[in-house]
Order: sequence, then C-alpha cells, then structure tokens
Amino acid sequence: MGLLSIASKTAARARYAAEQGLRSAWYGAQMSAARRNVGGFNRAGEPKFEPTRGTPDMAALRKAYVDLFIQDRLNAEAGLYPAPHDVRVRDLPNALKSARAFRADVAEVDRRRQARDGTEIRETLPKGSNRYPDYYRQNFHYQSGGWFTDESAELYDTQVEALFTGTADAMRRAALAEISRELKGRDQRNVSLLDLACGNGRFLSRVMSVYPRLQASGLDLSPSYTDAARKRLARWPQVSVLHEAAEAMPIPDASLDMIVSVFLFHELPPEVREQVLAEVARVLKPGGLFILADSTQFGDYPEMDGLLEYFPHGFHEPYYETYLSWDLAASCGAAGLTAERETLAFLTKVTTWRKPA
Repeated sequence: MGLLSIASKTAARARYAAEQGLRSAWYGAQMSAARRNVGGFNRAGEPKFEPTRGTPDMAALRKAYVDLFIQDRLNAEAGLYPAPHDVRVRDLPNALKSARAFRADVAEVDRRRQARDGTEIRETLPKGSNRYPDYYRQNFHYQSGGWFTDESAELYDTQVEALFTGTADAMRRAALAEISRELKGRDQRNVSLLDLACGNGRFLSRVMSVYPRLQASGLDLSPSYTDAARKRLARWPQVSVLHEAAEAMPIPDASLDMIVSVFLFHELPPEVREQVLAEVARVLKPGGLFILADSTQFGDYPEMDGLLEYFPHGFHEPYYETYLSWDLAASCGAAGLTAERETLAFLTKVTTWRKPA
C-alpha cells in the first residue's frame, strides 16, 4: 500500500471518528437532558428495580460500544456499504427541530412511566381499529401516540438514537452488511427483499441508497409509519409499502429472496413470534435468507445482563422480558430455518437463517 493510500485511509478514518463522535455526543446530550428534566429513575414512590443478574460492567459496555464503530468502519472499508456521512450542515435545522420535539414530549412520556400507563392508546383509537391486535395497541417505550400518530412516526428516529446514544444507525448497518454479503455476485434487479416491520422506512431507505435497483418492499402495521415510509421511499418507484401484520402477510408462498427484520421480535408476544417465523419461512424462496436484527439476549454479554434486565422496568416493553430468554435457535429451527451467521453489534444481535433449498 502506497503512502498516498495510507494517508487517504487515515484521513477517512479520522473523518469517520469525528462524525460518529459528534453524532453520539449530540444524542447522548439529548438523553442526559431528558433524564435530568424528569429527575432520573428509581424516584421515591416508584416501584424500585431489584436486579437479579448483577450490576452491569460499564467497562464491558464501553468496549462493546467502541467495537461497534470499529466494525462499522471496517465494513465500509470492505465495501459492504459506503461510509456514512451523517453530520451535514444542511441537516442542522431538522436536527434542531427533532431535538425540540423530543424534549417537549419527555414530560408526557415520564408521566406515563410514573403511572405505569402504557395502554391508554387503546381508548383513543378510532372506530374500525379492530384490525390491530391488543398487543399492538400500546405505547411502546411510553411514547406518545403509540404507533398511531404522524408525530410519533416523525419523532421515532430521534427517540431511538437518543436512547442508544447515537448508535442505532450503526447497529442497523450490521444488518445491511448481511444484505451486502448475500447480494455479492448477484444482479440486484433480480433479487426481491422485504423489510419486515419497516417502520417509517429509515432502514429500507438506507438499503435502497446502496442498492437502488433492488426489488424491495416494506411491511408494517402502523398506518402513520407506513405513510411516512412511502414518502421516504418515493424516489424508488419499484418499492412498495404494505400496511399489514407480520403474522399474516398477504404475500405469495416462496416468492421472496430475502427478508430482513430490524427491532421487531422483542416487541411481540411469545406466541406471535412463532407465527411470524412461520410466515417468514412460508414466503421465502427455497434457499432464501432471513436476516434478524434485534436486541442482544441474556448470555450474549454476560457482564451486561443486568442492563438488559433493567430495560423492561425503565421503559414500556411488555414482551421484552420473555424475549431475553427466548430460544431463538429452537424457534427458527422449528420454522424450518437453518442458522448461518451471528454478529454482535453493541446492543444488537444480527443472525442469519437460510430456508433449505
């Protein structure tokens, strides 16, 4: 490698470190301010969290955090996706707007948290909302509007990045790396991909920016989030977004080459997880790939099991506790899927599963 090439790589790494460091500081500051504004957790009069899995090892948490960005940069250098450039002057007005909206919503979210009230959204839904199962009609994370308002769809990205101190997109890119590995040597025009529970389209838009001729679609049960996703993905005319449930996909048998799911399964009741996996196996072509990106589980980082244990106490995640001990391999195997790869990306675990040919 020539001196010019070494200098170029060093400069690119320095830029990456500066951008991601600034981004993490921005979202970390928002989360710190939010916690100060509500007086922190474990306040007088609240149910006290009693850990059973030990105190989280903060050194291990910091190492996993640093490892995430090292692997993200190496993935970019390996050509799995372009290096992110998330810090741009032109994005500052929107970033400030989102930060103000996030801060304004904190007090309302905290009110629900103190009252342990995460289900009042059920009483506010319009008539004719019976298509939404009970488990879905809740305020996950105590967020205002649950999955049923345009404001929630607009605020979600900032909420998640603040919660994870600016690492959410980097964790999602670990799933993009698996898509790239699967597409190597293939004509993207002939590959069909579904983003299962696509939300407001953030991840799928990143996929399409790398593979603009991919035959892709998104599916989500939220009316507001699917509307936002359609707007975000409008520049790729071949991309469709379905407003449907993951456990009953209106998709033909054996019709998809690839399915990716990001942060869905920890929000499903145990029995629904099995239904969704059965649907995944049904609609995948023989030889097709399922990429599952979701929270780490107990035992992935034993030193941080106490942190995972705290999450359903501090945030409204009614099914997360069962997810932490869920036997993912057994459930995927029962659905007829075969394990291939596993990657830990900070607090996200990415696993890939093949439908046998």
